[in-house]
Amino acid sequence: MVYKPCRDTLRSGILIEPNHVINHRMLSASTSHLVLIPSFNTGPKLLDTVKQARRHWNPVWVVIDGSNDGSEQALLTLQRTDPGLRVFILPNNKGKGAAVLYGLRQATSHGFTHILTMDADNQHPADSLQLFMDESHEAPDTMILGNPIFDASAPRIRVVGRKICNWWVNLETLGCSIGDSLFGFRVYPAAALLRVMLAHRWMRRFDFDAEAAVRLVWAGVPARNLDAVVRYFLPSEGGVSHFRYVRDNVLLTWMHARLLIEFVVRLPVQGWRRLRSRL
Repeated sequence: MVYKPCRDTLRSGILIEPNHVINHRMLSASTSHLVLIPSFNTGPKLLDTVKQARRHWNPVWVVIDGSNDGSEQALLTLQRTDPGLRVFILPNNKGKGAAVLYGLRQATSHGFTHILTMDADNQHPADSLQLFMDESHEAPDTMILGNPIFDASAPRIRVVGRKICNWWVNLETLGCSIGDSLFGFRVYPAAALLRVMLAHRWMRRFDFDAEAAVRLVWAGVPARNLDAVVRYFLPSEGGVSHFRYVRDNVLLTWMHARLLIEFVVRLPVQGWRRLRSRL
């Protein structure tokens, strides 16, 4: 296994440990790229996720979105001895998108230009953080989208549902390279994402990932897709899911209805721009 250091994240001369686990205290803090983890009642998996992320990146920020399961307590303890970790606690649960927006505002106010979002349930591959951040450095005006590689643990109903959502997103963006619209492991140009979110009242809950990708494409932000392995944990393994089939599918249906109407209105302009680019 070869570790490829990002240009602003490791001091020169630092070696990978023999067991291939990066000592997070030896990671220099990036001044441009930040890992942002929104969390709501994720239980012990939250601490596992943060520890994994900190082994591979510095800094890591966590936004506790009104959790009442006490999962933030271990992070608050860890924060006292880890300067690369910062924890924000919101008093009420407002949804994933709202938590990302809060962290995004904090990040831009501290000078960060990019955020990598990852879920708090340890399903996303922390060992791919470096690869995604490197790709973002190579193309800073691009959003780097994770393309999930599912194993046998993935619920079939969730996989099928993603395919349906992806079909609509490809229509709404005229096939503009969004490999997976619902996968939350991705790097955003922070200023572009903040402009999009502040301009629209939606994308504050489960609809955040898909709508953010569509609206960023509409705003002229190109997309690149990188494969990322996903693991679904069983409840017996500490797995936590807040997905509600009826509630969240209604939310996605409403989202696609709004986007489709706007897409039809925008279609002549989009078609003309594409035609001009080919001339």
